[in-house]
Amino acid sequence: MNIVRKINDELAIAGQITLDQLQQIADEGYKSVLNLCLPDETGWLADEQEKSKFLGLYYLNLPTKPEDINHQSTLQIYQVITELPKPILIHCDNSIRSAAIVLLYIAIKQGITFEKAFEKIISLGLI
Repeated sequence: MNIVRKINDELAIAGQITLDQLQQIADEGYKSVLNLCLPDETGWLADEQEKSKFLGLYYLNLPTKPEDINHQSTLQIYQVITELPKPILIHCDNSIRSAAIVLLYIAIKQGITFEKAFEKIISLGLI
């Protein structure tokens, strides 16, 4: 599937997905879907949670605006990612928030301080 960018064996990112692509995601072995979109965003899928669960995927929507990515929200998302069955597909409208969250997760997991990781995310133009 072209839209999914595998980051490592546990995490992948994508922009907005379609209901049909959820079947492909499940077929490719993903166990969980973490949706960072807000309900009023373009492309929001009202049935995404229902279809994900039907396909045997764990599903969670944590609406996250780019400007709301901070130490507290990142720790909450870090905890969620830690607990969800892997591999996880993390998606949003254009995959930029997904990329930022995944990079912060990996950096924190590797022992880099949130502040240093956040500076890097900003320097990459992801926030």
